[in-house]
Amino acid sequence: MAEPKPLRVAGIQHTIAWEDPETNFHHLRGLIADAVEGGARLVALTEMYSNGFSMNTGAIAEPPDGPSTQFLVDQATKHGTWICGSLPEQLPDQRRPHNCLVLASPTGDVQRYRKIHRFAYAGEADHYEGGADAVTVDIEGTRVSLFVCFDLRFAPNFWEAAARTDLYVLVANWPAARSTHWTTLLRARAIENQAYMLGVNRVGAADDGLDHSGDSRLFNPLGELVVGAAANEEVVMIGDVDPGLVARVRADYPFLDERTDS
Repeated sequence: MAEPKPLRVAGIQHTIAWEDPETNFHHLRGLIADAVEGGARLVALTEMYSNGFSMNTGAIAEPPDGPSTQFLVDQATKHGTWICGSLPEQLPDQRRPHNCLVLASPTGDVQRYRKIHRFAYAGEADHYEGGADAVTVDIEGTRVSLFVCFDLRFAPNFWEAAARTDLYVLVANWPAARSTHWTTLLRARAIENQAYMLGVNRVGAADDGLDHSGDSRLFNPLGELVVGAAANEEVVMIGDVDPGLVARVRADYPFLDERTDS
């Protein structure tokens, strides 16, 4: 059987207009077009890409077919590629919305990962529901598992998904004050799970008073940097993910087989 072809991915490290989806949609169209022009088959925006990491859920929460989801679907079908970003999704039978990472396919189908670990330090646990399960999607032969921001600190969830994962995608609004934690943990998740790790973080100051430096990264299964984005700049970061390399690294160093708690 032939190995799957490499998958070209793009992480868009972008600013976010606070609680202003239409401004963000307008701004992101050109950046998405640049990513597609660069050959990206999977484009990742940031956490709460259309509003910022706002706790004002009464004003920003959207239904599953709301404008932020529809924007992802429209862009994915227009460009014939996969696009993801997280947004505040309100289900009709829930009191509070989820911080939901929505992945739209080239045909307009949607997959959803609901953030498991809410960032209580910033009040997220008081305003958002928590999710329960990791989500893995086959994207053109590459197995992609989805996570959001604070999830990065909880290794067991990544371990649980490792055997079915070639690439982890994690979108974030990670503050600049803890940027060293961000880059260190991204590399650690790649090394310990022998998988690619794509972390896409926003840049700029948010209305909650926090600055974000971006520092988006793509690491390979050996923890080597494939591509990184400059700090404090909007960047369309593009790199290739090779599922064959994941298989070879795991065959040469079968460390996952020795886990007893995953």
